[in-house]
Formats: sequence, C-alpha cells, structure tokens
Amino acid sequence: TQKTLEFNRKIKLSNDGGSLSSDTGGFLFREFDEKIGFSKILASYLKLNDSRRYYLHSNENLLRQKIYQIIAGYAEDDASDQLTHDPVFTQIIGTPALASQPSLSRFYTRFDKNSIDHLNRANQELLDKVHAFRKAQSLFIDLDSTHSDTYGNQESASYNSHYGTVGFHPLVAFDGATGDFLKAQLRPGNVYTSNGIIEFIRPLIEHYNEKFPETSLFLRGDSGFAVPALYDLCEDESVYYVIRLKSNAILQRMADELHPATEIFDVTKSEHYYEEIEYQAKSWSKARKVIVQSVRPAGELFFTHSFFVTNFELASPEAIVRAYQKRGTMENYIKEAKNGFYFDHMNSHAFQVNEVKMILTLLAYNLTNWLRTLCFPEGQKTMQIDTIRTRLIKVASKVVKSGRSLYFKLSSSFVYQKFFWDVLNRIQKLQLE
Repeated sequence: TQKTLEFNRKIKLSNDGGSLSSDTGGFLFREFDEKIGFSKILASYLKLNDSRRYYLHSNENLLRQKIYQIIAGYAEDDASDQLTHDPVFTQIIGTPALASQPSLSRFYTRFDKNSIDHLNRANQELLDKVHAFRKAQSLFIDLDSTHSDTYGNQESASYNSHYGTVGFHPLVAFDGATGDFLKAQLRPGNVYTSNGIIEFIRPLIEHYNEKFPETSLFLRGDSGFAVPALYDLCEDESVYYVIRLKSNAILQRMADELHPATEIFDVTKSEHYYEEIEYQAKSWSKARKVIVQSVRPAGELFFTHSFFVTNFELASPEAIVRAYQKRGTMENYIKEAKNGFYFDHMNSHAFQVNEVKMILTLLAYNLTNWLRTLCFPEGQKTMQIDTIRTRLIKVASKVVKSGRSLYFKLSSSFVYQKFFWDVLNRIQKLQLE
C-alpha cells in the first residue's frame, strides 16, 4: 500500500519498509525476564494436554508470545497475523515466525484445571522470589471482586444484580503495598462476593506463613467479605485484618449513643471521631473489636457512621481506619489490570479458556509490575502501563545484520531515550539470585 498525502504531495507513505519494528522496548522486558527467571519458571510448570506429534510452536513459546503481545498492547490474538515476522517479537520468542491466531486458540484448549493450577503455582514461585529480594517485612492482602462483561451465550455467564449486567464475577487479591497480583479466580456472574473466599485465601495465607514466617500478614476487605469464617481463619493463622461491616440497627444505635445529635455545639464546623466498641453479631462465635468512624459534615445535624471489625491491638482507632482507607489503591490496580492488560476480555465461549486468558493477563501484569518496581528510577515506579508503552516499548528501530550480530538501531529522535537506557542499565545490574 502507498498513499500520497494531500497537504504535501511530495510525501509518500507505504508499509514496505522491511526489517523494522515499533516495539523495540520489548527487549527490556525480555532482558528482565531472563534476570528473574520468568519464562524458565513458567516453562517448568507448564503441563498441558498436548497430543501433537509434530509442531512448529512449542507450548512454552506460545505462552511467551501471548504474554508479550499483552504487554505490548495487542489485546486480540489475531494481532499475531500482522506481527508474524516482526524482528523484535521473533527474537523475544526465539522463533523464525510468530504463531498465528488459530494456533493461539488451540493452545488455550490444551489447558485443564491442573494446568491452570500449575500456572498459579508458577506465579507464586515468582512472587516468592521477588518478595525475598525486597526483604519485605509485611504483606497487605487486599481482597476484592470485580466484573467482566460477556457477550452471547458464554459458559457460566450470569446476571449480577450488583453490577446490573450479565458477565463473570472474578475474585482477586493484590499486595496493597507493592501492587503485585497475588491471585485471581474466575467465577460465574451470579455468585456473591464472599462465595468461596476461604478456599481462595487459605492456601495463600498458609503459604506465606510457612515460607516467610518473619513476614507480618495484613488482610483488608470491604463489607462483601464480612463473614465470620474469614475472621476465624485470620485469627487462627495470626493474620491482622480490617474488614468493613455493613451497618445494622444495633451498630447504628451503639454509634448514635456515642455522639447524640443533641450534643452538637457548632453546626457550622465538621466533626470526625474514631472510637472502639465491642460487638458480637449473632453469627459470630465471640465478641470482637469494632472501630466506629463518625463523621458530621459542616451544616449537617446528624453523624454518618462507618464500622470496621479488626483484631489490631496496638494501633489507635484512627490509625486502623487510615490503614483500611489505603486499600483504595487496589481500585487502581484492578483498573490497570482491566484497561491496560485486558483482564476482563472474556471473549471465548468456554469458561475454562476464559480463565486461562485471565491468568495470562495476571502474569503479564506481574512481569510489568516487577520491572517497574525493581528497575525504574525513583519517582517513576508507579508509572502506568499506557505510559510505559509510550516511553519504553513503542520505540522504532531497524535491524542491521553484521556477521553473527543483529543491530537494532533505535530512532535517533526517540524522545525518551535517556529513560530507556537508564532502565536497561538497571536491569543488567540487578542481582536477584
């Protein structure tokens, strides 16, 4: 194809430039991948139902290809049909040509429940490796559920009354301090938020208590996770927790007794109080500490109360509420996983295939998050994936072969080249082992 531009007819555009790539920054991810053993660990856990006797593309290469396509911003599998001979992607994957969209589609169907479990175990091994390197003394397990839209007659897609639409209702856990994606589980759309939470979170808690006994575990969740079994689990496993409670008549009465409306002296000034009460719901095995946050905005006559059940002993009521409020960063993690890594792109009919795709987005997210938190300069460690693509990945280069070497010559007018070389230097200096 060739086009002449009307504003200046001397300019001709065509797409026959040859050995060029617009994704040269993918090499930095591949260099970091090698440093932390990302692909090697994934390959060691990859156990698929593969009956192929002859093939061009190994399962390990198909896995790597999909993850790197996600990182580069290619959400759909058919992008590989245009990237087939991209010089950067072929070097990253280590193959003369990329697999086609049909090859990727068949790859997903070779997974079963055990294969998915193996990928989750691979993610955990990588999490452990990074956690040990960071020498982190605490882990903030932030729980949430989110929604994934579905279209057409997809397995286990159901109406969710909270979101008011049809789809899936995945369960997710992040480390609130680092942004690491700890775990995800795809669920039908009509299950309640806390459905299956104990089976989901118990293995994670037990793993960290056994593997990193010196690490203090903290768990935060909204009122959807306010179930006694979760409190019991945390208390049995020595996990500190703060979970928001839904208001009820008893809690409301107890809070109102702390701050009656008759005691307001200056209605023009706002008031904030943080206090501790003891409360036992009918379904609880024992009474527990509940923090009451009471807020009366200026000009209002009545207080609005929020309630948080916790087993924190040493922190003040206000500090406990502040600690819970930091859970708000999780919304940003989920938003990036969805918008930046296509976590909610559930476009297959088969439920299990959609779960596989979800886990691959989790892995792509984590590789990116580990790169930025371990190798980006200070002040840029929270850079979002859209910005990372603009400043690091989407770099034009041409390939020049000389003897046994391949020279990828970056555009001389690349605006973010200082950042690019800085990150590469940091990756190569990283000693994770």
